[in-house]
Amino acid sequence: MDAKLLLLPFPSPPATLHHHPPPPKSLFLGASLPLLHPPPPLRLLRPGAPRRLAVVAQAAVKRRKEIPFDNVIQRDKKLKLVLKLRNILVSNPDRVMSLRDLGRFRRDLGLTRKRRLIALLKRFPGVFEVVEEGVYSLRFRLTPAAERLYLDELHLKNESEGLAVTKLRKLLMMSQDKRILIEKIAHLKNDLGLPPEFRDTICLRYPQYFRVVQMDRGPGLELTHWDPELAVSAAEVAEEENRAREEQERNLIIDRPLKFNRVKLPQGLKLSRGEARRVAQFKEMPYISPYSDFSHLRSGSAEKEKHACGVVHEILSLTLEKRTLVDHLTHFREEFRFSQSLRGMLIRHPDMFYVSLKGDRDSVFLREAYKNSQLVEKSKLVLLKEKMRALVAVPRFPRRGVPATSEEADRTNGAAQMLSEGSDVEDDEDEGLSDMEDLISEISGGKSDTDYHWGDGWVGENDDSPPDFEDDDGSSLKEVKVTVKKTANSANGKAHVPVFPDGRPRERW
Repeated sequence: MDAKLLLLPFPSPPATLHHHPPPPKSLFLGASLPLLHPPPPLRLLRPGAPRRLAVVAQAAVKRRKEIPFDNVIQRDKKLKLVLKLRNILVSNPDRVMSLRDLGRFRRDLGLTRKRRLIALLKRFPGVFEVVEEGVYSLRFRLTPAAERLYLDELHLKNESEGLAVTKLRKLLMMSQDKRILIEKIAHLKNDLGLPPEFRDTICLRYPQYFRVVQMDRGPGLELTHWDPELAVSAAEVAEEENRAREEQERNLIIDRPLKFNRVKLPQGLKLSRGEARRVAQFKEMPYISPYSDFSHLRSGSAEKEKHACGVVHEILSLTLEKRTLVDHLTHFREEFRFSQSLRGMLIRHPDMFYVSLKGDRDSVFLREAYKNSQLVEKSKLVLLKEKMRALVAVPRFPRRGVPATSEEADRTNGAAQMLSEGSDVEDDEDEGLSDMEDLISEISGGKSDTDYHWGDGWVGENDDSPPDFEDDDGSSLKEVKVTVKKTANSANGKAHVPVFPDGRPRERW
């Protein structure tokens, strides 16, 4: 019985249960579309096959802070404010302006808080002087020294008009369409050393070189004559000089050992191994002149970045101080086809440029033109600016230990600025002016106004001479100066005899 039960088949499922078929799959709507660009087949490199260099334009380089370049921006904080005040002042007839009219330019000066403008002007006694006209009328003007520097600057800019014309021609020759809006050139007016009214003077006096044309967004300057002698960049001139110097050294040295192909980095620049390798790869690329045709270069490629670096290098070489604001360069994106991330491109090449984050806006420096925060070659306009900086550094109250000459004051101001790390002038008025008080206290040795006696000398000055007790009034003490009477015995090496001012000998204590 048990064996029969084991041979029985399994019971069939009940008739009421039914199996449902699986649901159909959804159709792919793009199945009928033709594949226009099939993906390329994956190719593996054979052992020993040459590898292509990576795109250097997309390499990331970490930005490193360098104190010598930041000190240049820190040093010119107060000078920047003084030059703004001077530009407002010289726009008035006779270069005299009332304080009431100056109050309308608070926003232009970056002064957000309400503060007496006379206190601001008196912080720079070497540049401005306040005069009273009437009962409630106060006016200010330039000091004779600052007036002389301003006139010298105008005279020097008029004499160097030919150099300014050459800079404009080279700037137009580097552009893509050989024309640039005048309002864009005005951003580089002070950096290039152009006259204040260059639109009405230089742009109209030389029709053989360029002319003013009407563009979509305003008047522009168009090149009319191409000079191949000007189409030589500063980098090419420097390379030719280095090649001639190396050739001269090779002729002087006999049996010199072979040198490895090393990348010469500027002094003080520290890069990682990967960053140094990318810098070396970028240097090995062929040089593209900023004056060559770059319409065929693809945006984002390493060749286009090589050309853009050459253009920025040439523009900085044309400036007076070999530096400018990054925002000034971004105005020329269309003319030179700069990338949208121009600041990132400058940071990626620390061997050529340095981007400083000091101040309201970032500045870019040409690294090879500086040595320890000082320009290697200074033009006459730069020397005038340094004299102006020395006038700005003149303290309000002369104290013991203050440098007498303007050169010593300039050096002292630069040393004090390297120690201070204050904020920029335009961000906050009180913060921008507080470093002047720190500078004055530092020069005076840390003494405050209460410690100084505005008379013959310091209050509490020790005097070894005893006071003169008069018989008439013993309650009053009179301070008597003691002089030393030179006698014949003093010439023989004997001791001096102290006497009172009236000649009476004073007995020794």
